[in-house]
Amino acid sequence: MTTSLTYRDAGVDIEAGDALVDRIKPFARRTMRPEVLGGIGGFGALFEISKKYREPVLVSGTDGVGTKLKLAFHLNKHDTVGQDLVAMSVNDILVQGAEPLFFLDYFACGRLDVDTAADVIKGIAQGCELAGCALIGGETAEMPSMYPEGEYDLAGFAVGAVEKSRIIDGSTIVPGDVVLGLASSGAHSNGYSLVRKIIDRANPDMNADFHGRPLRDVLLAPTRIYVKPLLGLMDTLAVKGMAHITGGGLVENVPRVLPEGVSAVLEQQAWPLPPLFRWLQKEGNVADAEMHRVFNCGIGMVVVVAATDADRAQTLLEAAGETVYRIGRIETRQPDQARTRVI
Repeated sequence: MTTSLTYRDAGVDIEAGDALVDRIKPFARRTMRPEVLGGIGGFGALFEISKKYREPVLVSGTDGVGTKLKLAFHLNKHDTVGQDLVAMSVNDILVQGAEPLFFLDYFACGRLDVDTAADVIKGIAQGCELAGCALIGGETAEMPSMYPEGEYDLAGFAVGAVEKSRIIDGSTIVPGDVVLGLASSGAHSNGYSLVRKIIDRANPDMNADFHGRPLRDVLLAPTRIYVKPLLGLMDTLAVKGMAHITGGGLVENVPRVLPEGVSAVLEQQAWPLPPLFRWLQKEGNVADAEMHRVFNCGIGMVVVVAATDADRAQTLLEAAGETVYRIGRIETRQPDQARTRVI
């Protein structure tokens, strides 16, 4: 007689999935906003646009964590990558002036480990709390044979809103404006293919002290979320442009917010290169130009304001907990010049 097969025999544990949902409900509950209608468990998540907007424009973004996950697998440390996931999307939509409203996640694995998944999703919820957005739903997919044992992949989706008249697109940026840089918390979630290559070459002790913290914690430090301080700044003065420094580093992200005819000149000596990046550059023998093209080099967000607003903007951001440097200026761009130069 043929044996009766179950989904568990095929490698999918429905009970584990149910247990995970129960584990993450308290985390998600802490992120709720008044506009959320219903809770986790429905086929779709419902969100009502606040009446405070007269002409709301929705702004959406999606991203992952990239090969930083490979380092998390290697170090068996999963409690920070969830914040990375949230940060990569909410910081992106923020630069257009949008307030993040809600977030959805996608967690895919070959075999569901409830403890690991709960650590990841707890980090996602923490990121949502920092951003002030609701973790409104998501998907956990257990797909046997799709992923190596112990590995998973993440994707995130953020939706925000901005008043149509307050969209930030960089169009008002002019020569003479000031470029402020907000400090990063580390390498954030970019350049980790090169980071891992350097680690393979240097073969460091991951538990060794690195400027007061274990190296493993420095390498996996979660991406900083700039939402609340910058929303506060936008409510106080005119922010002309912002750039989230992700893949492509300083030289490829800042131009994305610049209008035609201008360039950003960034002064390399205007901010300190953090110890992590000094170590990566030394151990990998990485050229300055490559550092600026791959890594954030200590600047996770760039903000452009009028020269007359620069001191006040810096004071307000520092009062909100940010470390801020005056890193450059906007100049008229000559035909043969790059749109962003680091000098």
